[in-house]
Amino acid sequence: MATTYTLISSNTLASSAASVTFSSIPATYTDLVVRISTRVTRATGDVEGYMSINATTTNYSNTVLAGTPGSVSSTRGTTYVPYIDVGANATSNTFSSGEIYIPSYTVSQNKPISVFTQSENNVTTNIYQYTVAALWRNNAAITSLTFTPFTGDYVSGSSFYLYGI
Repeated sequence: MATTYTLISSNTLASSAASVTFSSIPATYTDLVVRISTRVTRATGDVEGYMSINATTTNYSNTVLAGTPGSVSSTRGTTYVPYIDVGANATSNTFSSGEIYIPSYTVSQNKPISVFTQSENNVTTNIYQYTVAALWRNNAAITSLTFTPFTGDYVSGSSFYLYGI
């Protein structure tokens, strides 16, 4: 496992945004790590967000293990890489947090992706965790990543950090 993280780019929102994109990702690293801290305008405690690669919405597979106190579920999807955002009616000034790991992002093979995100909502004494195993079935090098809430916009203060390893 690599021990050096190099910050490629970061974006902490000064105002609301419908999505965040890292483009022109250099091919000079072995792996990518994205760290996110998000909150959205949708009036719900937790809401799904998704990451798309190279502006595509096809050739994805994912399995999501979702957990709340007293409940665990799993789902499968085929259109993006999901993660969890905190919604507008959650505890004031709380944000989700998470990490997305993409090994071998330039290699000419399918790209495995792991996601670990969680949110906290003290209004309903709820915590939500997403653990995702995903695959982008494409041999192209990853050159851009776009993050979009399923509904609503990201609020000011949401942050996205892209690292190369």
